[in-house]
Amino acid sequence: MGFFLLTNFLFPNETQAHGKEKHGKKAESAKVDTLKEARATVHDTLTSGKVSPEEHADHMANPAKVHASLSDFPHIHPLIVHFPIMLLMIAAAMQFVNILFQKKELNWAVTIMVLLGFITAYASSYWSHPHTSGLSAHAELVLGQHDKYAEYTIYLSGLGLLAQILSVLVFKGKRWSIAVAAVILIGAGYAVSMAGHYGAQLVHIEGVGPQGKYLEQHH
Repeated sequence: MGFFLLTNFLFPNETQAHGKEKHGKKAESAKVDTLKEARATVHDTLTSGKVSPEEHADHMANPAKVHASLSDFPHIHPLIVHFPIMLLMIAAAMQFVNILFQKKELNWAVTIMVLLGFITAYASSYWSHPHTSGLSAHAELVLGQHDKYAEYTIYLSGLGLLAQILSVLVFKGKRWSIAVAAVILIGAGYAVSMAGHYGAQLVHIEGVGPQGKYLEQHH
C-alpha cells in the first residue's frame, strides 16, 4: 500500500494517463456500439412492413414478363418509327455510292428500301401517331418541329420513291437518274433524322411517352 502511494506520488501523470486511456477506450467502444444500434434501427425502419404487397410485387423479378407483349406498350408508335429512320438513311447512302458504280442490283435494293421506308413513315405519322395532352409550352414547340420534319420525310421519301421507280424502269439506271434520286433521298434522310432527333428530345428530355405519360389514347 505504501509502495502504491509512493509510486502515485512520484509518477502522477503516468498513472492518470493510464487511467484516462482505459476510460477513452471504454468511451470509444460505447460510441461504436451506439452507432451500430443506430444503423440497425435505421435498417429496421427502412425494411419495416410499410411496403405494400403490390409495391413489393412490382420490384420482384418476373421472368414471365421480361419479354413484353405489344399490348404492354402505351403506344406502338416507337415500334414502327425506327424503320423509316433506318431504311431511308441507309438507302440514301447506298444510292449516293451507286452514282459511281451504277449497279442495277443496288438500284433495285434502294428502291425496295425506299418503298418500305415510305410505308413505315406514313404509318408512323398517320396510322399510329399518338395524341398528346397536358404538354408544357416548350414541349409543344418540340412536338411541332417533330411533326414538321415527319411531314417532310413523307413528302421527300414519296418523291424519292417515284424517282427510284423512274430510274429503274424508265431510265434504266442512267447515272443522272441515279444522282437525282440520291439527292432527293439525302433530303429524306436528313428530314427523318431531324424528326428522330426531336422525337428523342420529346421522350428523353420532355418526358413525353414513357409509361404513357402525356398520351391521350393507347393502341
